[in-house]
Amino acid sequence: MRTGHNILVGFRQRWQLMLWLEVALYALGPAVLIYLVFNNVLWTVITLLLVGGITAIILKPWKKSLESIASYIDLHLDETEYSTSLLLTSEEHLSTLARIQQHRIKDILLAKLKTIKPPHHILRGIVLASICILIGLAIHKYNLFGSLQNSSQPKITPEDIVFTATDSTAVSQSPPKLIQQELRVTYPSYTQLPSSATTKMDIKAVQGSRVFWKIQFDKEIKEVTIESSGNRYAMKLVDGAYTGTTVLSTSGFYNFKFNDLQNNSYVSDLYGIEVTKDKNPTVAIKGIKQFTSFDFNQDKKVSFTTTITDDYGIEDAYIIATVSKGSGESVKFREEKLSFNNKIIKGNKNMSLFKNIDLDQMKMEPGDELYFYVEALDRKRPKANIARSETFFAVIKDTISDTFAVEGTMGVDLMPDYFRSQRQLIIDTEKLLKDKSKLSNKEYKSRSNELGFDQKVLRLKYAEFMGGETESEGMTEGDEHDDEHEHEEEHGHEEGHEEEDPLAKYTHKHDSHNEHNLVEEKEKKEDPLEEYLHNHDDPEESTLFTQSLKSKLRQALNEMWDAELYLRLYTPEKSLPYQYRALKLIQDIKNSARIYVHRIGFDPPPIKEDKRLTGETDKVPGYRKTEELEQEDLYPAIRESIARLEALISEKTGITEDDKKLFGKAGNELAIKAIEDPGKYLETLQQLKWISEDVTVPEEALIALQKGLFMALPAVSPNPVKTAQQSSEINDLLVKELEIHD
Repeated sequence: MRTGHNILVGFRQRWQLMLWLEVALYALGPAVLIYLVFNNVLWTVITLLLVGGITAIILKPWKKSLESIASYIDLHLDETEYSTSLLLTSEEHLSTLARIQQHRIKDILLAKLKTIKPPHHILRGIVLASICILIGLAIHKYNLFGSLQNSSQPKITPEDIVFTATDSTAVSQSPPKLIQQELRVTYPSYTQLPSSATTKMDIKAVQGSRVFWKIQFDKEIKEVTIESSGNRYAMKLVDGAYTGTTVLSTSGFYNFKFNDLQNNSYVSDLYGIEVTKDKNPTVAIKGIKQFTSFDFNQDKKVSFTTTITDDYGIEDAYIIATVSKGSGESVKFREEKLSFNNKIIKGNKNMSLFKNIDLDQMKMEPGDELYFYVEALDRKRPKANIARSETFFAVIKDTISDTFAVEGTMGVDLMPDYFRSQRQLIIDTEKLLKDKSKLSNKEYKSRSNELGFDQKVLRLKYAEFMGGETESEGMTEGDEHDDEHEHEEEHGHEEGHEEEDPLAKYTHKHDSHNEHNLVEEKEKKEDPLEEYLHNHDDPEESTLFTQSLKSKLRQALNEMWDAELYLRLYTPEKSLPYQYRALKLIQDIKNSARIYVHRIGFDPPPIKEDKRLTGETDKVPGYRKTEELEQEDLYPAIRESIARLEALISEKTGITEDDKKLFGKAGNELAIKAIEDPGKYLETLQQLKWISEDVTVPEEALIALQKGLFMALPAVSPNPVKTAQQSSEINDLLVKELEIHD
């Protein structure tokens, strides 16, 4: 049963509906007029929203309150006796007389409310809209404002196709003239770009776009063709105009050619086809270090934010996570595809996605390792572009495994797994310089700064060999260098006011006297045995190195300082010499325990003065050298390891120390590929690691390792050679008989 309040609400809704209809009529008329005059959808939508908004602000349909509705009904219905407002009050708050009057008003409204019409001007809106539409139709039909229609289109400077006769002497009459030319480009649907039409014949579009040509002449001709890349495509005659279409795949050039009825040939200029490829998505992970480790009692969660951008929209993005469990023979890998916490909206060009990975939910235990990267796909069809981020690592520390060992003269195994070495930094720096032209300035500087951070981490890790040197101590050393440079600057100003170097306080001048304090100038110690003892209270002395190795390692650290500086200054080309010198010093330290035999030089025979400058060459023998140059093998240690594994499997002998070194080199070569594709090579890399530490290895593990190394080698390019054919006396007789009777 309808209450009095509901009756008033229904009347208000009817009134508001009429007002909104009036607003729509006022806005529709001018919008249709603009569309018919200018044929521009954007201007039409702007007019519709502008006029509708202004009209709505004036009429205010949303501001009709129930109190104003009750007052309006009292003015137009005398039977209510100005008591309609009683319907807005609850019966509990009314007297007995007021309740009786409330029920009476309700019955009156149910019977006579339909006789009251809300005030509106819908008829006036219909008239105005009709007038605007009729004016627009008249302008559109008779083209009264043709200049305005043309101005609504993009202003294009026409570039008419100019045809030149191939044989001007054969032309006996005026050639056909071009009266219409049009080039329409329809972009792939996934780009969401509107089609475009122009009179310019040069093409610049996305790969996969469809191009449509239309040209028309003032007289009949025989045929029209399009020539491109040595191919010819005939254009079809449709409604007096020649049309042609194609799908763009590569850049190039094209031109038009036609023959008139007298077989005279005409050719146009060349027009360019520039095809732009759909770029791969850009994936960047923020808020997490590349290597993260957790203790067993910590909150083992990895949280990060991924920023993905693409030029035409992103289709999908996900995380590929690989869990490594166990060690030795029992190592197992499990790969999972994880989704982000927030929903992916397909088609967006920029996305910021968040993910929180709980290692406990991944069923990881102490000693387990997690490798993950983000993969993104764009909306390209039929095959999407795929991009992936760098690989990040998360490890739960194993409390029962040893983390330090001593071999030869140097502490080893201090580096964490997959730690970036100096050689890898050099490779990455050279790759950055090679890709400089392909990268934006921001991305180039970002990658250079990241390499500088990796150089810093490597320097600090090597500094641990010096007896606990930390980053703060390294900064202290830099402060000492600042003092030295200030002293040198004062001395330089006294001598000749030399020009100040802005990088002097940050670089190391390796040619200056005692720059790196490699030889400490101290007074002779009183104790004659002091130079033969290790003072373990001094962090500089409590190391595993002799004094010569400490000097070389300090030189390497100083070179790393300068290498990091130029990487931070976004000049990696200046950083490379320092990186190479640091690598050479590190290699010298590793090879310090080896013995080298000095090579004896060559002493040439004395020159005979009576034969000198005579020009006699009869006794000079000729010299010819033939040499076959082979391409450098990128994986020599892996190939040698495969051969050595074959010997170990067949001979069933134990693994020697030389084998361990060989497998270590093979692991370095395989690590580069494993970082790019961890799910494919991680198991083999893990086997190489534990096989180089354990002497007794089962035959099945050796076979599996050999198979994994085979899979890591690149495919061999085909090398056709003539194979030897087996022959016998009977076959020779048969061939001879066939040749006789041929």
